[in-house]
This record gives sequence, structure tokens and C-alpha cells, in this order.
Amino acid sequence: MSQHYLLDKQHQKGKYHAIERILLLLDKGSFCEIGKHIGGFGEDLRAEDKTPYDGVITGFGTVNGRQVFVFSQDFTVRGGSIGKNHGRKIARLIEMAIAAKKPVIGIYDSGGARIDEGVSSLGGCGEMMFQNIQASGVIPQISVVLGPCAGAASYSPAITDFVFSVRKVGYMFITGPDVIKSVTGEERSTEELGGAQCHAETSGVVHFLCKHEKECFGQVRTLIDMLPDSNEAPKTAPQSYTEKKCPSLEQLMTMPIKQSYDVGNIIRDLMDDNSFLEVHKHFARSIVVGFAKLCGKTVGIVANQPMYNGGALDCDSSDKAARFVRFCDEFHIPVLTFVDTPGYLPGVEQEHNGIIRHGAKLLVAYGEASTVRLTVVLRKAYGGAYIAMGSKHMGVDLVYVLPTAQIAVMGAEGAVKTLYRRSASALPEEERAEYMAEKTREYEEAFMNADIALANGYADMPVSPTKLRKRLYQDLLLLQNKNTAANSLKKHGNIPL
Repeated sequence: MSQHYLLDKQHQKGKYHAIERILLLLDKGSFCEIGKHIGGFGEDLRAEDKTPYDGVITGFGTVNGRQVFVFSQDFTVRGGSIGKNHGRKIARLIEMAIAAKKPVIGIYDSGGARIDEGVSSLGGCGEMMFQNIQASGVIPQISVVLGPCAGAASYSPAITDFVFSVRKVGYMFITGPDVIKSVTGEERSTEELGGAQCHAETSGVVHFLCKHEKECFGQVRTLIDMLPDSNEAPKTAPQSYTEKKCPSLEQLMTMPIKQSYDVGNIIRDLMDDNSFLEVHKHFARSIVVGFAKLCGKTVGIVANQPMYNGGALDCDSSDKAARFVRFCDEFHIPVLTFVDTPGYLPGVEQEHNGIIRHGAKLLVAYGEASTVRLTVVLRKAYGGAYIAMGSKHMGVDLVYVLPTAQIAVMGAEGAVKTLYRRSASALPEEERAEYMAEKTREYEEAFMNADIALANGYADMPVSPTKLRKRLYQDLLLLQNKNTAANSLKKHGNIPL
């Protein structure tokens, strides 16, 4: 360990040092440092006050025996600021990770671009972000924000696949509180402006919010176990089938159509014990996304969450689900979609915030994906949200419905009001309620089921709660050799960003 690793400076702030963080993350004794002797851009190699390793420790090691590349910014060296060589070290490490087809993990603790290097420091930021972009979709990229991540440098973790941070420790912003106050007069603390919690709950920049650094690195290790090394990693088949009971799914069969419940319980019941790792838990909570194991095989989960807005899709939940589906598709991870949604969330605010544009992202994500996609309609799938949530019309492989599932344009009450408003208004007032109730019963019998969808092949078959886990397992076996290569004649579509 270099004499320059000044551990006490970080400990005094209640934080771990850059090298300690690497050692917490990696398997014991596996870290190999590279670029240790690189100093600041333009510095005299013989000077006594050189910037050691230019403020960032880079190298590689293993996580549960699997090779990963890692860099860790050192706030005790010039505030972890990014100079030309600092950025180049990170860029070169990511470039090596791409060549080796192994994940890269970045630990951020930096005040931003180094001012005294001028535009060269911005060049360093640019080079590392360029390699982030080159790595996207090729290898998993994980960012861990454990201190400031300010200015142009904050875009680097934003490009990566998953961002971890710790309450009261990590924070990110483009412009700090002092600049905002001088420009707008608005006073905000660092925590209010860009703390880990606000990015986890409000902006959606942070995917995993942790209580402390040890928990954080434990979760990073868990996520690495879920992910392949690269987009070229060999596909794996599920292991032998293991039976599990799913009481929460059976309870759903007798539950009123508007009663809320936690879809997380259904996911945990269907998947292997203790395997579900939720992503973006605190953001856009009307939808749940995450990774789980089904008989040992990693799958991506997308599910409406009736506990929030009844499971309706809004701008943020559409973005959240779309990005997750695209990640799974990049790395050939099967996507299991569990549908229980009344539609898109109505309202002037949603319309003005661009629900049409944001909702369209989810359509594109499912429609462009070529990985294995299996969809289960749990209870209801109404309107445009039925199409967007992994429907057969978006090219998914198989769609199943539970016996009591409903697939319709809208709920019975809304449909009847639209269809029979005029005829009801022509009746005496005392007869209208009974008339509308009768029409609602007729509509429910005729349309509030999955019969039409099944008859037209929009759904493949009904599945009982007791057989769903085995059905999904058999589908994964059936489709394990599916060609998931993208259309080679098409560069990319124009997703409505």
C-alpha cells in the first residue's frame, strides 16, 4: 500500500478511504493496482509535491471469484478532482474492461473537474465519459457515489447501468448550492439539492439507496452475481425444477378487482427464495423492476404495483421500466412481466409532462427487444397500458393469463358510462341507476375477462396459480437457445427520448 493513502482524512469524515472501499468490494487479496505511478498532467516527475496516482486508484480483482475492473477516486488527493491524467486513467481502465469483456465498477468521490488544468481537465472528463458510452451494452457498468460527484463529472455515473449511493454520504449535482444561490437567489443545502435520497426518490438517478458503505458494497457484490460478464457471455439454462407454493397468487384469485396488494409478495413467492433484488425501489413506485433467480437462472422482473396509483403507468414509471427492459435485452436476460394495471395515469400534469412521449418509450423498449419475454396478466390489463406492458402485439414470446384476469379497453363502469350515456339520460331519473347497473353487469359478463384475447391469440393460455412457476420454468427451457441477436441491417431506432 502506497504511503500516499492517507486513511485518517476520510475516517475523520466518517467515510472509508478509496483503497479501503476497493478492499471492501473485492475478494480478499485479489486486487491488482495499475497506473500507480501516473501523476498530474504536466507535472515535473522530480518534484516533491506531485499529485500521487493523480487522485484515482485503478486496477482489477475478483467479486466472488469473478473478474471485475474497478476505479476509486481519492478525495484526500486534491479533493478527488478530475485532471487530464485522472480522466485518462479511468478511460483506459474502461477500455481494458471492454476488451476483456468484464464488468467495471466506479467509485466516485470527487469535487469535479480540476480548475487549474483548465480545459485539459474537461478533456479528462470527456475521455472517461466517451468510454462509458462505448462500454454501454457491451459490459455491465456499476457506479458507487460515496461523496461529491459534481459538475461535468456527474454525467459519468449517469451514463452507467446502475448507480449506488449512501444516505448523507453521496451527493450529485451539476451546479452546487453556492452557484444556484448567486444565480437564482434560491438557498438549498447540499443534501436537499443533490443528496442520495432525493436522487433515489425524486430524480431517479440513484438505483440503490443504502444506509452505509458496507451495506452498499454488499449489494454491489449481490448485483454482480446476477449479471453476465458481457453481452457475449454464454447463455445458461435453468437448473432442475424445484416446486414452491405461491399463497399470495392464490389469494389474488378471490380479491376484489380494485383492492390493492403488494406485487412484491407475488414475485418473491414465484422466484427462488431470497433471490429478488429490486432496482429503483424508491423511484416511480407504481412499477417494480429488479432481478431474481428462477431455478438458478437470472431473470429480469417488470411488474405493476397496485399499492401505488393502482399500478397505473405514469411518466416516471414508463421511463423506469423502459430502461430496465433495454438493459435486460442488451445482455440477453429474459424479461418476465406481471401485469395488473388500469391504464395510464390520467391528469393535466401527466399530459403536460409528456405522458405520450414517456409512455412511448415503454412501447419501443418491448417492441425492440429480442431477448426472451414472457408475460403474465395477473388481474387486469386495460387500455394502452395493456399494449405497452409486454403484450403479444409487441412481439413477446408467450402471454399467459390467470383464470380471473381481465383484458379490456377500460373498466366496466367507465365503458358503460361512455356507451350508454345518451340512452340513460332519456330515461326517468329514478330508473337510470338500475339501468346502468344492469348494463354494467352485461358488459362485465361479455367483456371483463380474457376470452376475446385468448380466442384471437393475444394470450396463449390460462394458467392456474399453482402451475405458474413451473410454466415459466418450462418456457425458459424451451426458449433458452432463442436467437436474441438484433436486426443487423438496422443501426438503431429513434426512441422518443
